[in-house]
Order: sequence, then structure tokens, then C-alpha cells
Amino acid sequence: MGPQPYYGPDFGLLQRQDPELAQVLLDELERVRGGLQLIASENFTSPAVLAALGSTLTNKYAEGYPGRRYYGGCEVVDRAERLAVDRARELFGAEHANVQPHSGATANLAAYAALLQPGDTMLAMALQHGGHLTHGSKVNFSGRWFDVVSYGVRRDSELIDYDEVRELALRHQPKLIVCGATAYPRLLDFAAFRGIADEVGAWLLADVAHPIGLMAGGAIPSAVPYADVVTFTTHKTLRGPRGGGILCTAELAARIDRAVFPFIQGGPLMHAVAAKAVAFGEAMRPDFGEHTRQVTANARALCDALAAEGMRPVAGGTDTHLALIDLRDLGVSGAEAERRCAAAGITLNRNAIPYDPEPPAVASGIRVGTACATTQGMGPEELKEVGMLVAQAVRDPGAAPAVRERVAALLAIHQPYLSEY
Repeated sequence: MGPQPYYGPDFGLLQRQDPELAQVLLDELERVRGGLQLIASENFTSPAVLAALGSTLTNKYAEGYPGRRYYGGCEVVDRAERLAVDRARELFGAEHANVQPHSGATANLAAYAALLQPGDTMLAMALQHGGHLTHGSKVNFSGRWFDVVSYGVRRDSELIDYDEVRELALRHQPKLIVCGATAYPRLLDFAAFRGIADEVGAWLLADVAHPIGLMAGGAIPSAVPYADVVTFTTHKTLRGPRGGGILCTAELAARIDRAVFPFIQGGPLMHAVAAKAVAFGEAMRPDFGEHTRQVTANARALCDALAAEGMRPVAGGTDTHLALIDLRDLGVSGAEAERRCAAAGITLNRNAIPYDPEPPAVASGIRVGTACATTQGMGPEELKEVGMLVAQAVRDPGAAPAVRERVAALLAIHQPYLSEY
């Protein structure tokens, strides 16, 4: 007999060689199986994605791009990257794709490097209104290296005021306009942003790290037809490995590629690139479209259930996978609600609401998402119950044991990694 096929991951070997670390992996699996995961930024990858992540492709240095590497022996990993690029272009209808960014933050850094010079002006959503650190926060490179003008949401409707965006753009003449958010539950009007960008001669960058999977599945409109550059992550609603990516027009392809390598990164993580290819392939299947529609339906069900319990949805509801909930009527801070839910077996995060009177570490709201629950097979009826459980846990710390029992009953039916999805 010839040599047996070798794949790599061997949990038995890990347990024998490093039982302490092996126990960490088991404990994390127990944690996610033992509670409801409502972090809007998270999802459960498929076992196939995990298999690619654990592959021997992690060993290969591959600085450069397929066919243009700085190391030899890249003929195999070139195939993985070409698959990822081709699938991303087809999935999103994009002229060009770069699948090497290690994260959404590095994807944004590369996009800025391709389009801006230090000191240039960009217009982006304020962090306290739902934007992201890389959209101009003073503690982030974006706020230190660029002259950032911020737009927000209206105080009355909590929706983006496109008239304000246009007024700011006309006044400040930004070189780049960024649209996208981490805690804005409504759809963005990409056509409106495109019109404003054209009016002032600015590039338009859509940071769709959160809703990119919903766009891939057709559950919400795509940013790709409107933006010059689209940055995204692969580990949220796209249900892939932790990582980032960039889509852009053919005009900007060379600039984007040079900005990723050699400007901000060296060798790509080829096991992660291969896992991205797997995720893109999964997202091209018809059942992924149905999954994304279920994600948004579940988010509406959860949001409605929380509203019925006296927990006010910011912006009046959600069109996506996440909802932002104002807790001020209950007299409970976001930080305290996060702690109470954790005690009841529900993981979510505190989050600032627009015009929040509390500091971010305390916050007046919570953010919830339905990607994990949907991947586990839950539907609107289960999410209505989840909403009631969240409300009960937030209102009454003494209810934690009872809520945890009901959570356990839900998870007995819907546990991650018990079967392929």
C-alpha cells in the first residue's frame, strides 16, 4: 500500500500533546452549545470552512498574487486564490475582487491607501451613531491620518439624513465618502450616496462588513452596482472564516491590489483564503438565499417581540440581521442588561444608541443579531420566544435560572455542529 492520505487536523493528537489547550477548544464548543448567541457580528461557519482553515495551506508563504508570487512552490495555493477571486466576482457581480485582507479593518485601511493621501478629507458615519472605528474614530488610524467629517442620524427618526450628508459633502468637498455601519438596522440608500459622491467628485466606499451575506443571498439590495469600492468581512452574515475582502471596479483594481500587497500586508493567510473560497461557494447555492431571507425574517420577529415587551427598537425596527434596542424606558443600562443576559445564558452586547447620554462603556442600549440562531435552524416562532426571554432576563435578574432552563430547552433542539447544514 502507498502512503495514506493525510489531511492534518487530529483532535486526538492535540488532546494527547496539549490537553490544556484541547480543553479550551472543548470548553468553547460547550459555551456556544450552552447559550443563545445573539452577537450581531458572529455566525457559525460550516464544517467544510473549518476543514479548509485547518489545512496544510497554512504553511505556504505566498506574497504577491496568483502567477506573480515572490516565493516558489505556489502553484497549488494559486488555485485556491483564483477560486476565491472567481467565486467572489461571480457571487457579487463585481469587476474585481481581492480576497487577501486579514480583516474588515485591514480591508478599509487598504481601500483608504488606494484612494487617499494622509490629510485628505473623507465623510463617514459617526461611531456613536452606528459607524465603525475605521470610519474616523480619533483612537483609530482613520481618525489620526485623515481629516474626517462625520454624519449621523436624525434625532426624531434615527434614520440617516441624506440632506445633511449632501450638505456636509458640498461644504467640505471630501475626496471619499464612506457609507456603512455596525449598528444601523435599516437599509442604506446606496443610490443616494452615489448621487452625492458624483455631485462633489468623490469616491464612494461601501463598508458592508455586516450585511454582505444578506446581499450575497439577495435578501437586501447590493452595494456593488453603486460603490467604487466595497469592503466586507467574511465571518458575519456571509458565514465564512474570519477575514476580509474588497470588491471594486476594474479601474481601481491595480490600485487596490497594490494597497493590499505590498503596502499593508505581506504574505496572505492561504488557509483562510481557501476557506473564503469554500464560503463563497456555499453562498452561491440556492439554499443560502433562503437562509438569508430567514435571517431577516427572524430579526424582524425578534425586534417585534422585544418591542412588545417595552424595549424600544431604534429607528423603529430592522431591515437586516440586527436590531438596536433602547433600554432607557426600563431604567437598565446596556452594560447591566448584558450582564443579566449572560447570567441567563444569552450572549449579546451593550451598544450606544444615537444621542446616547451614557458613555460607551455603560451605554443605553443593546445590539442583537439573528445570524447564529438562524444557522442553528431557528425560525420566527423561536425568535419570538427568544425576545421574551431577553426581556425577562433584562427586567428581572432573579429570573436568570428560569430563563436559562428555557434557553436550554431551545438549544436541545437547535445546537451548532451536531450535523451539516
